[in-house]
Amino acid sequence: MRATEGGRNDTVDGTTAGRAAGGGGRARLIWIAALLAYVLAVTQRTSLGAAGLDAADRFGISPSELSLFVLLQVGVYAAGQIPAGLLVDRFGPRLVLAVSGLMLGGGQTLLAFAGSVPAAATARVVVGAGDALVFAAVMALVPRWFPARRVPLLTQVTTIVGQLGQILSTLPLLLLLHATGWSTAFGVAAAGSVLAALVAGTVVRNGPGGAPAPDPVPARELLAQVRAVWRRPGTRLGFFGHMGTQFSMMTFSLLWGLPYLVSAQGLDAVTAGALMTLLVVASVCVGPVVGMLTARHPMRRSWLLLGVIAATVAVWTVVLALPGPAPFWLLVLLILVLAVGGPGSVVGFDIARTTNPRGNLAVAQGMVNIAGYSASLVLLAAVGAVLTALGGFTAEAFRVAWLLQYPIWALAVVGILATRRKARRLDAARGIAPRPLREVAAGLRRPRPLRRRPAAPACRPAAARRVPG
Repeated sequence: MRATEGGRNDTVDGTTAGRAAGGGGRARLIWIAALLAYVLAVTQRTSLGAAGLDAADRFGISPSELSLFVLLQVGVYAAGQIPAGLLVDRFGPRLVLAVSGLMLGGGQTLLAFAGSVPAAATARVVVGAGDALVFAAVMALVPRWFPARRVPLLTQVTTIVGQLGQILSTLPLLLLLHATGWSTAFGVAAAGSVLAALVAGTVVRNGPGGAPAPDPVPARELLAQVRAVWRRPGTRLGFFGHMGTQFSMMTFSLLWGLPYLVSAQGLDAVTAGALMTLLVVASVCVGPVVGMLTARHPMRRSWLLLGVIAATVAVWTVVLALPGPAPFWLLVLLILVLAVGGPGSVVGFDIARTTNPRGNLAVAQGMVNIAGYSASLVLLAAVGAVLTALGGFTAEAFRVAWLLQYPIWALAVVGILATRRKARRLDAARGIAPRPLREVAAGLRRPRPLRRRPAAPACRPAAARRVPG
């Protein structure tokens, strides 16, 4: 039995579905179809942030009023995580993916032709609900179709490839918006999600034919199921880890990053857009590394979470301490550190995956996902309120607004440390204990031994090879 941090549950890794599927060609095709839906969902999620200044002009609204659009969307997304998980566990990812694509397409169509603030707000509510369904369904498909040993890396790849949707909203959608107008740009975005819904309904299957589906939980027992999932220390450890690593990056990318770089740091729109694209590209590069570390060191996943939080706090502190605009290299460093927050938050999903039975996976991962988005929701609203109170998009107003991140980081770190202690007590009761860090470090420094192969026939000299440690 392989030890994992967060309270090991043997019903998760090596599920029957994972063993039956083996991650072959059919599994990859289904995964790609789900990825298409996820990429376009992220495009719809971040489209208003990329077009924030255009939206403010179109609807004649202030910064705090602009933030209400995203607040509604993120609030619905966060509130929909547990219901979405319950729907996926009960009806399967295929149906949920198809319905979510239609919802996203409908929401963006409404936004394309919205002429008033209430209509635009309604559109973002529909987009938030559809987005919640997509994520829950895609996350549930990976452990159903691939072996457990590949799930951490594939989960990272899924989330980082999905973030390519932010590139679509930052550059192509913005260029289309300025070239053809608001209605055409958002109408094209809507058509993409409708297409993804058709692909999902045609290609995606809930699981391998020979894999038994978990028995659906009766409706009267749903609340008890949710309580049981939350009581597991591993679920709460993933929750606080996701909170501390994701919210800064999400707030920056969803709405306030581009205005901050242009208005407070003095960059032109093209350079600021390039930095936002760098955030996504860097996440794509870092994600597989985080996934491999998660798989190789399952008892050290909380250290990954704490390390990401520490790096983010350190760089933000330097940027905010400067009296004027930060040098460009420091802004690049800030973007790179924020980029690690996305892959870092996925570690929380992996902790939830290995501490909950398969029939509860979508609910558990939905709970974890609530954390980062709830924190993002709070910060999105707070930044908008501060900017409005202090006179708009000024450097000093942004400086004060970004200081509101620190209490959230503090809460997340306290939560990680407290729940990790409880989770490790459960592990200790099972006879599982992590190796001391000094032993791990000593093993990394120790020279790797050479192992010789058996002598080859015909008196050929034996070849030596270095064995990875």
